Amino acid sequence: MNDKEILRKAEAGEGLTEEEVRRYQELVKPKKQVYGKYGTLALRYLEEHNPAKMWGIVDLPEYLHGIDRQAEEMDETLREKLSESEQYKRTGDYMTDVRRLNAMNKAIEDEILSELVYVD
Repeated sequence: MNDKEILRKAEAGEGLTEEEVRRYQELVKPKKQVYGKYGTLALRYLEEHNPAKMWGIVDLPEYLHGIDRQAEEMDETLREKLSESEQYKRTGDYMTDVRRLNAMNKAIEDEILSELVYVD
């Protein structure tokens, strides 16, 4: 059987023999998805804590890339909002500014994790 026929049968959902399955796997290499930090964390969370939800998501790669996009937007929005707050404004003292920046980064990270990543 030729490669085109194997591909046609696989796309049509027809049964493949063991040899055809091996040939199909050689022909169609799975695409490896690369996610950002939050997409990767969401995937790990789903695998470990909620596999039923993971299997229920129709397009998992799109869902995880969406988590990354939403996290980036949320980071930008919160960073703008919090940088105007008196609690995180720069003082001119290097160590104080570093502490404030670290506190702001932690607050943003905690918000993203609780709102987007660790959601059931």
